[in-house]
Amino acid sequence: MVSVPLRRDPEATRRVIGGVLYGAGLLAGGALLALMLFFPALLSKDSEVELQAMMIGAVFALPPLLVYLWVPWVVDRYDPEPIWALAMCLVWGAIAACGFSAVVNTTVHVIGDEMFGKGAGDVLGACVSAPLIEEATKGIAVFFMFYFWRREFDGVVDGVIYATFAALGFAAVENILYYGNAAKAEMLSANAEGLLASTFVVRGILAPWGHPLYTSMIGLGFGLARETTKGWVRWLAPTGGYCLAVFLHAVWNTSATISNALVIVMLPLWLLFVLAFFFLVVWLVKRKGRIIRDHLKDEVLMGNLTPWELELVTSPIARVRATFSFGGSAGRRFVEAAARLALSKWHTGRATQGRKLTISADMVHPLRQELHRLRTEVSRALGKQVPLPQPWRPGPGGGWGPGR
Repeated sequence: MVSVPLRRDPEATRRVIGGVLYGAGLLAGGALLALMLFFPALLSKDSEVELQAMMIGAVFALPPLLVYLWVPWVVDRYDPEPIWALAMCLVWGAIAACGFSAVVNTTVHVIGDEMFGKGAGDVLGACVSAPLIEEATKGIAVFFMFYFWRREFDGVVDGVIYATFAALGFAAVENILYYGNAAKAEMLSANAEGLLASTFVVRGILAPWGHPLYTSMIGLGFGLARETTKGWVRWLAPTGGYCLAVFLHAVWNTSATISNALVIVMLPLWLLFVLAFFFLVVWLVKRKGRIIRDHLKDEVLMGNLTPWELELVTSPIARVRATFSFGGSAGRRFVEAAARLALSKWHTGRATQGRKLTISADMVHPLRQELHRLRTEVSRALGKQVPLPQPWRPGPGGGWGPGR
């Protein structure tokens, strides 16, 4: 996505407030994460074993994370989210969401054991507290993007991508702990041989998309709220998405708590569900591409884009093509500006239908100016003049053609 300076930015104050709240939440969550998980390991009598196990856990958890992050990045081909926004969601999930969740889940675990006997805390923590609290803390990252950085949040695809990155960050830290505990058990007990490998197979290979799938329901909810013109949907969709995320999370955790055999029985159905959701996301991405194309067709008629540029911008590999055949970085920025122009027009049209105001309306004219400026940069990068678009007018035979 591309940012275009406006004469007056009505969202500047909102973004500053969002940045302050995000930073404060990250610091607080990081402190809690260190207090609950890492300091006890450092201060334990087996600190050397704890640290070694944690390092092993990181070795097993972090390299696969790079593969997992690559999947949503590749899928989101049209107007992909800015790296800084994806990084914010990833870091929030890994640090803040993990820190706050650790405190609440541990508290519920202790209270459950005290009130209902040993073992009750495990059930309450896994089946009740974890789904409710973890989905709420991960979902905050999506809410931040939806409310405070609204121009970077266009609809359901953006919601799913932001939710996926927050969930992958959370899952990575959680996996470090699970793998670390398995490695520690193997070091301290001969009876635990093979525990690390089996844990990695379940969490890293068979079910790595659990957290992203749950939290994506929240992303879908906020995405629908961003796209709708109905006030009741704007409130109900995020709430419904959160409830669905909690339900899916609770079903998986409860089955794992009852019996590992039940997880094996559920796994084929779960994989089919994940696959179906993946194809839904692919369809939504293609829908986003159609929206961009539909809202750029009149730019060709008005002489702001050439037909070739329209095909470039709406290509699934637009940034690759721009890199090698349209001026490199200037071409990529041209593609981003054109996609942002289309989505701004889309938001403006929907806001007009709902008789609402939107920042997108103020971005249309500056983005058109940005396209003309970037076309000049592309010409300089290529060392030749890029063909200029011409407005289309009625031809002598009644058809339409470029103006002369």
